[in-house]
Amino acid sequence: MQVTLQFLSFILFVFSHVFAGELTFELPDNERQCFFENIEKGTESTLEFQVITGGQYDVDMELSAPNGQILYKDVKKQYDSFTWKADQTGIHKFCFSNEFSTFSHKVVYFDFQVGEEKPIVENLSQHATAMTMMETASVNIHEDLKTILDYQTHHRLREAQGRGFAEDLNDRVFYWSLGQSIIILVIGVGQVLVLRSFFTEKRGSKP
Repeated sequence: MQVTLQFLSFILFVFSHVFAGELTFELPDNERQCFFENIEKGTESTLEFQVITGGQYDVDMELSAPNGQILYKDVKKQYDSFTWKADQTGIHKFCFSNEFSTFSHKVVYFDFQVGEEKPIVENLSQHATAMTMMETASVNIHEDLKTILDYQTHHRLREAQGRGFAEDLNDRVFYWSLGQSIIILVIGVGQVLVLRSFFTEKRGSKP
């Protein structure tokens, strides 16, 4: 029972650690949202983002250093990933902009990883002897869980994107069908009225 509890705690630790830098948020039209992170000098970081739903599935993104230097900037991107090493310690800012859109809001996902993840086995690089079977199994499980988590995240994003596209297509088909039905109904009523006018006896004016 104790081993099971320890294993579950390990799984919860892995999931909580991996999800710490992930966020999905709504970006309304004509708006810009920024996020901030304190990064130490020499730390390697990776920022990955993807537009899930909304408009043409595109967004502007800008990443800047504490001194205002632009590290990354691109416009109308659906998906991208950027890795860099901080040249100075301080607050780094990354902003997503939907200011070019006048009516469609977006749903954006990003994954921000700062630094390298600590090994599951402490002082792994300083081991004087080979790892035990338990340590090896723990490391392998840890790496497999990270891989599974990445696959799940990307599959969830693709599923959400596909569902949003399907719902949007369903709305378009519904309104198009409704418009066609109204047009057919109007034309049918108009034809009936025109035909009735042909067979209606016109009474002449009395002398």
